[in-house]
Amino acid sequence: MNAPLPLEDLGYIAPDYLEQCELQEAEQIRTLRAERQANLFAERFACYKDAVKNVSDLRPSVVDLDTASLQIGRAEDLSDDQKRRLDETLDVFCPWKKGPFSCFGVDIDAEWRSDWKWDRVFAHSPPLEGKRIADIGCHNGYFMFRMAAHNPQFVVGIEPYPKNQWMFQLFQQWLQLDNIHFDLLGVEHMDLFEGCFDVIYCLGILYHHTDPVGLLRKMRYALAPGGTLIVDCQGIPGDQPVSLVPRKRYAKARGIWNLPTQSCLEHWIVRSGYANVETFFSEPLSIEEQRRTKWADIESLRDFLDIKDITKTVEGYPAPWRHYVKAKRG
Repeated sequence: MNAPLPLEDLGYIAPDYLEQCELQEAEQIRTLRAERQANLFAERFACYKDAVKNVSDLRPSVVDLDTASLQIGRAEDLSDDQKRRLDETLDVFCPWKKGPFSCFGVDIDAEWRSDWKWDRVFAHSPPLEGKRIADIGCHNGYFMFRMAAHNPQFVVGIEPYPKNQWMFQLFQQWLQLDNIHFDLLGVEHMDLFEGCFDVIYCLGILYHHTDPVGLLRKMRYALAPGGTLIVDCQGIPGDQPVSLVPRKRYAKARGIWNLPTQSCLEHWIVRSGYANVETFFSEPLSIEEQRRTKWADIESLRDFLDIKDITKTVEGYPAPWRHYVKAKRG
């Protein structure tokens, strides 16, 4: 018999959202969850576990999740020792890819201005109060916490990378939100959630997969009747419904498979069975939205573009655009 997992090391865990659903595959989801949670306690992730526990005693005097830089606590909430430990913990999680956050007076300027993306998608989202929501590829939970400000029934973050769950748990141990959940699953598991979600956000995921249409169909299966899908997909400019498949790398990255034009992305969504397909944003990705910062001292978008022509990547492909599309389950 396997030893039980030390789940108390995760900090606060909300009551299981599956208890609020009638899913035929609930036990399969729980089995997958348990298998994948074991990865959280692998030796290579011990530094993140220790970093989270190192600041488990911090208690914020104020929380504001309805603001660009999520505010958790103030500087005066901490003793000198707590401030030192907080600085150590935040450094462990560098580079910070998604944000911004303000944690007990420490402003974390992440690589991505995720608040810009949220402003775009929220303006075209249905009301979130009382809704069941999935955030696919939730990373550290930035968007889930923004959603929490609007009183959903629950939000489920689908994200396969253990480091990102430890980052989520860093915040959740301070916030202790009972309607926000993190599952170490992937978009490929969405067909286990038949008719579960009123809203699905798929932000920055499709182009990393070899079968975007298959994944869109699985997400449709997971939507309740009349449910809403909001997609943000990296792509390329152009009027024809075509997708760029990089020969090897795109913008120095190997894990990019399909980069559609706006019309191609719309075609994928229509062919996947959705209705009322509407593109509400399609523009080049800017070097102000994705950039190197103190908290993400890594190569970023400007390093991935041709030094003489920022309309091209270093490989000579068209520089990335972002296409945002809203659709209904047909």
